[in-house]
Amino acid sequence: MYEKISAFDNLLFAFKKAKKGKTKRRYVKRFQRNLKENLLKLQEELINQTYQPCKLKTFILQDPKTRKISKSAFRDRVVHHALCNIIVPIFEKSFIYDSHANQIGKGTLKAIERFDKFKRKVSKNNSRKCYVLKADIKHYFQEVDHEKLLDIIKRRLTGEKIIWLIEQILNNYKSEKGMPLGNLTSQFFANVYLNELDQFVKHKLRAKCYIRYVDDFVILHNSKEQLNIWKSEINRFLKEKLELELHPNKSQILKLKKGIKFLGFRIFLSS
Repeated sequence: MYEKISAFDNLLFAFKKAKKGKTKRRYVKRFQRNLKENLLKLQEELINQTYQPCKLKTFILQDPKTRKISKSAFRDRVVHHALCNIIVPIFEKSFIYDSHANQIGKGTLKAIERFDKFKRKVSKNNSRKCYVLKADIKHYFQEVDHEKLLDIIKRRLTGEKIIWLIEQILNNYKSEKGMPLGNLTSQFFANVYLNELDQFVKHKLRAKCYIRYVDDFVILHNSKEQLNIWKSEINRFLKEKLELELHPNKSQILKLKKGIKFLGFRIFLSS
């Protein structure tokens, strides 16, 4: 599998994906000027395991929340795509249907469509009360534990060289916890890490109307008491298994008829 990651054709495909929408950027033009040479150098570094990511460039973005973005060098983004080209299909097979972030065919609109379907199901077409556990995981990208993430990854990937490459990417953050916002690999690893929560909610708690988008999730139910129980069990699971916790101010049980803000939309019972 590692040979597939470091194959020239895969690196070329990764370059094409990494430059998408950025063809006029100077760093893309610079890399493309000696494309074959640059890809062969990357391939050699990967094969010989001498590859080391460049230092991340950090800046602050307001969108509207203030976020710290850590940007990888373009050559590293090519490596991220090369890795994800091969390993993403392996992991996505285990993802639940209602994990909606950073996957082809998913997204915010698909998540909102599912919310609409669930609210009609739970409320029996607006004929009974519907409550929503709307939750947010506190400082998610800053708190992902690298060791726990690697343990999860190793359940599906056993090759030492692949694990070495993933460690190079994670360790570039210069901390045992956290992942840089803005990296393709961070988006993917975020889904891998919280797939543990998805499996717990769907198969242990047996919550049917559950939707997650990165670190935001909702559960719809007609019993406020049941949602309170699940909220406590989810928080316990996050703390014990993933060293995370629900955001105390952003995790609430609300009446849908008053309106719920989810993924930039305001959703009402009768909408």
